[in-house]
Amino acid sequence: MGGLFGCLAFATPRAALVVMWLTGYLQAAFESMLWPLLGFVFLPVTTIAYAWTINSHGQVDGLYTVLIRLAVLFDLGILGSARARRVATPAGARRRRRRA
Repeated sequence: MGGLFGCLAFATPRAALVVMWLTGYLQAAFESMLWPLLGFVFLPVTTIAYAWTINSHGQVDGLYTVLIRLAVLFDLGILGSARARRVATPAGARRRRRRA
C-alpha cells in the first residue's frame, strides 16, 4: 500500500497532499497549516517529502536532507518545464509539420 501511495505522490502530488491532509498526516508534521498550503501551490513533492521525513524520522538530517533536496529539484524541474513550454509556444498557436 505504501508503494502505491508513493506512485500516486509522484504522479499527482497535489492529490496525494489532499489525502495526507484528510488523514491527518500533514498536521502531525506541521504546526501551522500555512506551510502545507504554500507547499500545495508551489512545491508539492517537497512538502510530501518533508512531511514523510518529520513523521518517520523526527528531524531532517543525513540522507533525509538528500531526499528533501531531490524533492526540491524535482519540483523546480516540473515548474521550469511548464514555463518553458508556455514561453516557447504562444497561446493559441499550433505548430504545423512540413511535408517533404
